[in-house]
Amino acid sequence: MSEHVNSVGDADFAQQVLSSELPVVVDFWAPWCKPCQDVAPVVESLAKDYAGKVRFVKLNVDENPQITGDMGIRGLPTLMLLRGGEVLHTKVGALPAAQLTAWLESRLAG
Repeated sequence: MSEHVNSVGDADFAQQVLSSELPVVVDFWAPWCKPCQDVAPVVESLAKDYAGKVRFVKLNVDENPQITGDMGIRGLPTLMLLRGGEVLHTKVGALPAAQLTAWLESRLAG
């Protein structure tokens, strides 16, 4: 994916996300999803800003139906913040950078 955002899938989700020492933002997306494409640069920017504090990963829902179903993903894009394997909060839709930053800050503080 990039220097700051990694790709995960059904096979490595538990290791890369659920077992992570750092909080993890998972971007559930699909290549055909225009809002997913719109939010991708925002996710990349946040990943740079939070490097070393929060991991950012992307999961292609078309290629990874098991985790998509297990996590109850019904709309795209879905951003899910997890810490210690637990879901802290979820945002659905392509939100502006300021809203996503505020969301992340509020959830990490709590």
